[in-house]
Amino acid sequence: MVRASKKLSQPNKLSLKESFGSLKFIPRFFSEIRRVNPTLFYSNLFCRVISAFIPLIMLWVGKIIIDEVVLQIAADVKVLDRLWMFIGIEFGLAIVSDLLSRGISLTDVLLGDQYSISSSVKIIKKTSEVNLGQLEDSEFYDKLERARQQTTGRVGLMSNVLTQGQDIIVILSLLGGVVAFEPWLIILLVVSIIPTILNEVKFSGTSYSLARSWTQERRELDYLRYAGASDVTAKEVKLFGLANYLATRFKVLSEKYYLLSKDLVMRRTTWGSFFNVVGTGAYYGAYVFIVFRTVLGIFSLGDMTFLSGSFNRLRSKLQGFFTRFTAITERALYLQDYFEFLDLVFEKSASIGTQSMPARIEEGFTISNLGFKYPKTDKWVIRNVNFKIRAGEKMAFVGENGAGKTTLIKLLLRFYEPTEGEILLDGIPIKHFEKNAYQKFFGVIFQDFVKFDLTIRENIAVGEITEIDNQTRIEDAAEKSLAEQVVAELPKGYDQQLGRRFKSGKDLSGGQWQKIAIARAYMKDAKVLILDEPTSALDARAETEAFKRFTKLTVGKTAVIVSHRFSTVRIADRILVLKDGGVLELGTHDELMNNGKLYSELFNLQAAGYH
Repeated sequence: MVRASKKLSQPNKLSLKESFGSLKFIPRFFSEIRRVNPTLFYSNLFCRVISAFIPLIMLWVGKIIIDEVVLQIAADVKVLDRLWMFIGIEFGLAIVSDLLSRGISLTDVLLGDQYSISSSVKIIKKTSEVNLGQLEDSEFYDKLERARQQTTGRVGLMSNVLTQGQDIIVILSLLGGVVAFEPWLIILLVVSIIPTILNEVKFSGTSYSLARSWTQERRELDYLRYAGASDVTAKEVKLFGLANYLATRFKVLSEKYYLLSKDLVMRRTTWGSFFNVVGTGAYYGAYVFIVFRTVLGIFSLGDMTFLSGSFNRLRSKLQGFFTRFTAITERALYLQDYFEFLDLVFEKSASIGTQSMPARIEEGFTISNLGFKYPKTDKWVIRNVNFKIRAGEKMAFVGENGAGKTTLIKLLLRFYEPTEGEILLDGIPIKHFEKNAYQKFFGVIFQDFVKFDLTIRENIAVGEITEIDNQTRIEDAAEKSLAEQVVAELPKGYDQQLGRRFKSGKDLSGGQWQKIAIARAYMKDAKVLILDEPTSALDARAETEAFKRFTKLTVGKTAVIVSHRFSTVRIADRILVLKDGGVLELGTHDELMNNGKLYSELFNLQAAGYH
């Protein structure tokens, strides 16, 4: 049975105040666009301003041409010079209008692409400021997701707002022309566009409300697409026959979203059709009025052409103006999400330390009464943890799953701030150090390291990306981690693209990837090395070789090893045994074996498995 996580319900409609309130971000939006490329920005504005006056001028020239044609029909002697001149002017205006339109489209595309790049870079950089706890919070992740959404929508917003400004000039110029001939037509014009205004006000913000209320569900849909059609999940999907389950679950959830969207579109279309009938009736009332005045001889044929054309364009432009205004307010709501994300302040009080990092570690780390629980929970992951990691010492963390090993590592790296207690480096609380400088002290390889779909060179250089052009350093790191063996087997060596995402990409085995990942730790001349299950994917021979090298390379360095393999942790100077978030044992291998507690029990259980 497939279950969907969302009960079918109507989204809460935003108030007009909430919809229009997002417009305050438009000036900041255009300030960002202008900074991206001032030349393109002002060129776009220039083209739009000139283009805005052309419709009125062309209608006026068209009126003169028709009146001249009528005059020449009635004349005994045909003098066509004036007629040809105005036809030539109209032709020139048509060419200029086309060129300006193309210029607007070109600058729109180029500006949009550049701004899309700029805004995406800002989101990536801002995300780097987010602490790990926030990224693991679903509500915060929804905020991040909404900020990332609508990148193309922001480009469309730019074009819509600029077009809106352009159309204001067109509307004002056409209004001036109509008022000069027949002011009473303005009343009919207002009647013809009121239905459009009512329709847009009625449905303002509804699309955004639906999208916002379904942020988590749309993320779930994206994940189901990935899980059902990815090389990473393909083996399990085939082996366990999950294709139908995933497809059905995706269909159930997406159809619920479809029904809500369909209901919104149907109501909008129905009301829009009704209001359009009223508006069209008012327009044709004005048209009848113009024709009647022409028949009476009050207007010439040219006047009739000018007035009917101006009125038609005015109505069309005004309808477009109000329809576009609704689209702008909805897209501005996404813009609001974007700017609110950029303006977030991420616990600066916890990371504003200014203490300089020591040139070398003299005493080591002191963990004092350390406790941590995740936000919005009451369960302590670790508590009352006290121990020291001496300078130059290799310490191993062991314990059963859930004992708190990984949490302790994350606190040591300042991915989280402790709920209580503190960690000191050479007697100084680590929160007093500048956070980035502190974290650069560490070379870390996690068990769930990222397999970047980049070249081998880039994957190794991730450990110290500023040294990506230092081939000697990259090769040295590969030699130390045994990754040079992987490089030798690939046709393009260090320039080999990894991953199946790209045509020339090559996939690696788990053990090969782990060698690449370990090379990252060796890329950085780190004072402290942290290896979380560093050899879990290596075979016994490769693991033995890797740790022989690791032992030599960590001489004089402080190192922390997290491992379930007791053959690995034996190389540590001391071993910390964690249980239920607290320290159970601490000592050398021999001392812990003599204790007869958890360590010796687990060691003997694992050793028995090899007999």
